[in-house]
Amino acid sequence: MRFIAPLLMRMRAKRSKNSPNPNLKPPSLKPGKSGRQASQEEAAPPLAEPTHQGKLILDATVVEQAIRYPTDLSLLNEAREFSELIIDTLCANLNVDQKPRTYRKKARKAYLAIAKQKRPGAKTLRRGIKQQLQYLRRNLGYIEQLLVTVPEGTPLPMPGWLLHRYWVIQPLYQQQWGMYQTQTRRCDHRIVSISQPYVRPMVRGKLDKPVEFGAKLSVSLTGDGLAHVDHLRWDAFHEGLDLASQVEAYRNRYGHYPERVLADPLYGTRANREYLKQRGIQFAGKPLGRPKQETDANREQLKQAKAQRRQDYLQRIPIEGKIGQGKNGYRLNYIRAKRTDTSFAWINSIFLVMNLLILQRIFFVLCKSSPAGFIALLKQTLKPLLFNFGFNFNGSARFVNYEC
Repeated sequence: MRFIAPLLMRMRAKRSKNSPNPNLKPPSLKPGKSGRQASQEEAAPPLAEPTHQGKLILDATVVEQAIRYPTDLSLLNEAREFSELIIDTLCANLNVDQKPRTYRKKARKAYLAIAKQKRPGAKTLRRGIKQQLQYLRRNLGYIEQLLVTVPEGTPLPMPGWLLHRYWVIQPLYQQQWGMYQTQTRRCDHRIVSISQPYVRPMVRGKLDKPVEFGAKLSVSLTGDGLAHVDHLRWDAFHEGLDLASQVEAYRNRYGHYPERVLADPLYGTRANREYLKQRGIQFAGKPLGRPKQETDANREQLKQAKAQRRQDYLQRIPIEGKIGQGKNGYRLNYIRAKRTDTSFAWINSIFLVMNLLILQRIFFVLCKSSPAGFIALLKQTLKPLLFNFGFNFNGSARFVNYEC
């Protein structure tokens, strides 16, 4: 958040200005010189602003969409039902005398015969998938024949939402037919929802949820507890490649680099370590290469390094708690929006509310300590916000830069 950084910096500056330092002594006056001359001679040059300050904690997570758990059989059955609805709509709008035969009752009966089984076998599932593929292929052929009669350049005689479903079920059929022929269970850019075709399966490897369906976020957390969504994509990606852009985003918000970057070992690639080393940023993680052999001379040093790595690992816990707070308290793991832009707004709004809770605590402490100073500081900080308020989304639908 753009307006939070100057507020926190002014808080730290005011705190350091008002708190007396017991180690400072009054300057001694030399003989023959007044106090003003002595103070001018002994006055130190102004200190430069620090180039590195604070810490940055990085992590990634997947926020699940509110969709039905996808199976090949259920997706093909849903696509077949949409194709039947498209045929009915086209026949009604084109005044077709004889409607094509779709065998929808037999197809529905064949689907339910397998879907109602508790644990259908592999041969049973393969036979059911083949039946639904054949029904869907027949219906798609009928739709093409009906669309040939529509004059070129005229809009198709069906509503927009149904036309969107027609565009989705065609690549869905190609994907399912390809997997059926090759007897595989994966394909590139696999469609798992007809109403939300941009959702992709995310293989996470968790014990209870090996695969999640939703957007993947690259989240950064500052030492003050403020969380930012730096990247949001629907396709799977390696979160370690976002470290450089997240560090630069931290610099754009606060005007300086962080002193340390705390992240899991997935971020500790050679390229990321070299990037942080060139900018004087410490990466809290296990060093690369073969571990040093323990000897009597370095035993204590290795013990201290191990204790420091454990302490750094414990400092990563706040970002796990922040993500858990969003999922358990604000339903970040159940996004019910139906479009990409509304899903982005839903996710970013949850992080905005969690950041506002942090600001509420800061404002309460400031108001309790100095009400007049708090009001003046609040007016000075929020004045630009009154003229330019709102979210700022930069990039395409697959990349979102979250700022407020």
